[in-house]
Amino acid sequence: MTSIGGAASPGMVDWNLAVATATRLVRPGPEVSRDEARAIVAELRRHAKASEEHVRGFTRMGEDVVHDTPVLVVDRPGWVRANVAGFREILKPLLDKMQERRGSSPGGAVLGAVGGKVTGVELGMLLSFLSSRVLGQYETFAPATRDLPAGAPSASGKGGGRLLLVAPNIVHVERELDVQPHDFRLWVCLHEETHRTQFSAVPWLRDHLEGEIQSFLAETEVDPMTVLERIREAAQSLSGSRPDTEEDDGGRSLVEIVQTPAQREILGRLTAVMSLLEGHADFVMDGVGPAVVPSVAEIREKFQQRRAKGASRLDMALRKLLGLDAKLRQYRDGERFVRAVVDEVGMDGFNRVWTSPNTLPTKAEIAKPADWVARVHRKPES
Repeated sequence: MTSIGGAASPGMVDWNLAVATATRLVRPGPEVSRDEARAIVAELRRHAKASEEHVRGFTRMGEDVVHDTPVLVVDRPGWVRANVAGFREILKPLLDKMQERRGSSPGGAVLGAVGGKVTGVELGMLLSFLSSRVLGQYETFAPATRDLPAGAPSASGKGGGRLLLVAPNIVHVERELDVQPHDFRLWVCLHEETHRTQFSAVPWLRDHLEGEIQSFLAETEVDPMTVLERIREAAQSLSGSRPDTEEDDGGRSLVEIVQTPAQREILGRLTAVMSLLEGHADFVMDGVGPAVVPSVAEIREKFQQRRAKGASRLDMALRKLLGLDAKLRQYRDGERFVRAVVDEVGMDGFNRVWTSPNTLPTKAEIAKPADWVARVHRKPES
């Protein structure tokens, strides 16, 4: 059997089994008729196209750049397939390293027999959970597949990216919030289009981010069984089989268990970049909104309440384990940084952030925007 990406051996993760498991377990989307579904897909495509002009005009970024990254309106299984392909691409160095260690570890024989399939099943369970929660996503390192096109590869040969809009999740949330559907769909597209503009208008950004991720993975010295145990804990949370007493045991996220001192430095830089990208998208979404989304104030208020409230206790345990609580902080902290800088030096002054890796904010500067302004905009001494 040929795996996603063309390799036959499942290795540390049976990726095909992950897709099959997630697809089997994924929750059905909201009920819509066939005609409604076609209309929703068509409208999301129109909004994605319209968002290009809105975002470029507001941000003053990429006005002369031609997008080569496709916009794909997908269902939940489509989101799973796209993300498995992306995960496989970016995690390959780490998994190859773990495969080498597995061969020499005391439990290598057992892990070799069942590890790939066990991890595939449990990863599939997590993906099925996440697939009903993501509204849209810019896949930075997505490789092109037969069913999922992507943009031109980066200088390092990694996949060229694509923008995903998860139609059933957008419909589900707009109904849950009881907001104007057309406005909400455009509002979501504005956020995701901002990410596409960030990477298309700043050519060095993708390779820089990839380099940081690969440096982080290269520093990993973690026992494969530890990673599998963390995935197993998450899967047990999903199935309800994890004891209640373990919920607040101070357990660390999947990201935190692989941190060496060097990794902590890299993770600090990555956190700052992701906070910038997410906060910028939120800032743009709200900045453009009043002109093109009549009910933007209502949407933002209800959406923020939904974010803050979260969902069930199970949801919160999983968010902690997967590091998703950190992502929610990135939206908030990053948006505050962008707003403060734009208020201080204007949009053109803020856009100096995209000049080079040296002008990206540090993690400390995300919390103190005035320090970034002082560093990047300081006048040379005469």
